Amino acid sequence: MATQKQRDILLYSDTARSADALYFGRVEAPDAFIAIGAGGRKVAVVSALEFGRVKRTSDFDLVLPLEAYLEKARKAWPRRKPSQARVIALVARELKAGTLTVPEDFPAGLYRELRELGVRTAISDGPLFPQREIKTPKEAAAIREGNRCSAAGIDAARRLLLACKIRGGLLVHGGRVLTSERLKVAIEIACIEQGAVSSSTIAAGGDQACDPHHRGSGPLRAHELIIVDVFPRVADTGFFGDMTRTFLRGRASDAQKEIVGAVRAAQLAALRTIRAGVHGSEVHRRVSETLVSRGFETRHTARGSVGFFHGTGHGLGLEIHEAPRMGRTTDFPLKKGSVVTVEPGLYYPGVGACRIEDVVQVTDGAPRMLSSYPYAWHLR
Repeated sequence: MATQKQRDILLYSDTARSADALYFGRVEAPDAFIAIGAGGRKVAVVSALEFGRVKRTSDFDLVLPLEAYLEKARKAWPRRKPSQARVIALVARELKAGTLTVPEDFPAGLYRELRELGVRTAISDGPLFPQREIKTPKEAAAIREGNRCSAAGIDAARRLLLACKIRGGLLVHGGRVLTSERLKVAIEIACIEQGAVSSSTIAAGGDQACDPHHRGSGPLRAHELIIVDVFPRVADTGFFGDMTRTFLRGRASDAQKEIVGAVRAAQLAALRTIRAGVHGSEVHRRVSETLVSRGFETRHTARGSVGFFHGTGHGLGLEIHEAPRMGRTTDFPLKKGSVVTVEPGLYYPGVGACRIEDVVQVTDGAPRMLSSYPYAWHLR
């Protein structure tokens, strides 16, 4: 097991909450389970409910039955209730494990109990699996598939917006006012049909879109910029897609056109800059300079910030936000093989907001695009 030569590791989580657990065993588990890397082997301890499936489909070298080890714990500590900590202590002893390194978000109560039992443990200083930052060709393909699902959701939104009529400044579809909620349902259904689940989808218009993480609620209006941000998780692999497009149905003002043009120009500047060895802060600086050169300053006020006030991008994989980052203070070089979003945006209440997001893999030259969808935004 090449990834675990230097240290033994311990995980206790389900795979929905722990991307590390999914990465380590390459199998989904809805309930928390024990996973240990020791002596060059990957070992899982799971209940009878999961035992057969994990044994058949996972990357674990050894799968042990939880019930049998709970019984062993009863015999080893006859006056104490069997616990996951005692099972871990027994398995670690059998494996002759050294100090078990746990992730920073390891359960505190379980960690304390392990220490009381004399199990040598240490909290990881940084990521438990730093190699997750570099994506293999198979992993990059899984992210590309996630973005295909993202694009399907975005296209569902575009088609629904195009099908609307404009009445009294509102968008109307099927005789009813179109709301952010209805638009998100259409997006999420499209993703499900493609094999991915999109949760916390963003479909926000007008001033709501000026808060980058506002999911959107209520009626959608004509002649306003609408941000559609779709980040589904592919059911088969657990990898995410993450794409954003901005649309406007109706008449666009000159100010809105300038905002969208500036954001796209900033994204292109980032794409020209990204390559292995370039610092994330340098990519962010190029984006900021492009926006400022077009007259879009960032200001921080008592009522909130306007302009471009978030990072340029983040890593993407088994988590929606992971290493690396591209922002003002990220003073480390991008690595060949890492995957990042590229998502500049501008936000001006009263005028509107625009964000355009794609996903790329870092190479020694031009980044490799892992997402694809047209940039046409003005839906007349």
